[in-house]
Amino acid sequence: MKFIIPSLSLRSSRNSCCPAQKSIMASPLAQTLTLSQTQTGSFHADPAQDDLDDMPCSDPQQERQERQQLLLSSSDSLPLGFGSPSRCLSGESLVERAWTHWAKLGRPKLIVAPMVDNSELPFRMLCRKYGAEAAYTPMLHSRIFTENEKYRNQEFTTCKEDRPLFVQFCANDPEVLLEAAMRVEPFCDYVDINFGCPQRIARRGNYGAFLMDNLPLVKSLVQKLALNLNVPVSCKIRVFPDLQDTIKYARMLEDAGCSLLAVHGRTRDEKDGKKFRADWDAIKAVKNAVRIPVLANGNIRHMDDVHTCLEKTGADGVLSAESLLENPALFAGYRTAEWVVGSEGSERDGKLDQTDLLVEYLKLCERYPVAWRMIRAHVHRMLGDWFRMHPHVREDLNSQSKLTFEFLYDMIDHLRELGTRIPLYLDDKLGDRVPADGLVSRDV
Repeated sequence: MKFIIPSLSLRSSRNSCCPAQKSIMASPLAQTLTLSQTQTGSFHADPAQDDLDDMPCSDPQQERQERQQLLLSSSDSLPLGFGSPSRCLSGESLVERAWTHWAKLGRPKLIVAPMVDNSELPFRMLCRKYGAEAAYTPMLHSRIFTENEKYRNQEFTTCKEDRPLFVQFCANDPEVLLEAAMRVEPFCDYVDINFGCPQRIARRGNYGAFLMDNLPLVKSLVQKLALNLNVPVSCKIRVFPDLQDTIKYARMLEDAGCSLLAVHGRTRDEKDGKKFRADWDAIKAVKNAVRIPVLANGNIRHMDDVHTCLEKTGADGVLSAESLLENPALFAGYRTAEWVVGSEGSERDGKLDQTDLLVEYLKLCERYPVAWRMIRAHVHRMLGDWFRMHPHVREDLNSQSKLTFEFLYDMIDHLRELGTRIPLYLDDKLGDRVPADGLVSRDV
């Protein structure tokens, strides 16, 4: 496998990158990494034929700037990986190395879950500012990632500050998965395999949670990476209806070389997170059954849930997805009004609201460009409550076939001028900050 040494360009933070360029772009403050290759067969789409929301949030002409080579030999650029593949190690040695690696990363407890089109670099960086200690990329399709240069450049970006980082792939072919994984291993701390996606597209593509019907293939995917990568392999799974099947599944993954297991406490058929509560008892059973770090996924809506989940499951960290989309400051102790009603009355206005968070997100998008469809989705999630109060503003947004930053900033100003503010709240018992151990302190 030949790796192309990427390049970087210097520009103002208001500019952004075109994903078709074969480079690692950088703002003056940080280097944004994208992967590319020059092998034959690379696909180049005509931008004029693309849907406008799939276009990057920039004018490609702004990228006609001088670049310089980024030296990947720098120690800051190297992953905190195992250092060599694990083909010669015993089970005990693998477990020891799994914990050593987790410790080197600081044992992060507050983690941004993988979300298709939603856990992209600007959103990850926003969540990190507000307490997240690690994050997953969106799920990447391993076959398309290996074949399509445009897909690689647009769907996977990172920067020096974006660590610890899990890069997640869906796959059903071990060789293809390995090729994709080798492209990203210099830029991440884990290569993660998605065994949890329950959507129909995963059924049609034969990946995600539908590989639970083919455990020999699951095992071969994990083994292929564990025996050939220099960074550890993690897996994200859902539970079986039968607890013993789940425990056998988890142990099989550990034996195959998985170094960290994230367990979503719902079955493949339990797609609606509001209808079905995650089974924390099942996560606890997995934690007790394996020897590697375990992360809990499901029912994390605010910091009280974080504390309760860690206490009840014994997990080494938690993942949050849907709740972070509405409130990216969740891990810093902020909560929406929905989770203040019925509380003990200790919550106060945190002097932060979702328009503030959206402005921060947009500025990050100018610095780390992404497709407009991702930005549009985040605008709707962060401002959902505001749009319900002012539906005409939402209708104006939806009428825009092509978004611009100017339009979005003006829209936020207009919402503020309407005189309605929906604050995020802080619990006085929790304090205002997340200390180094990753948990907001509170009185017992």
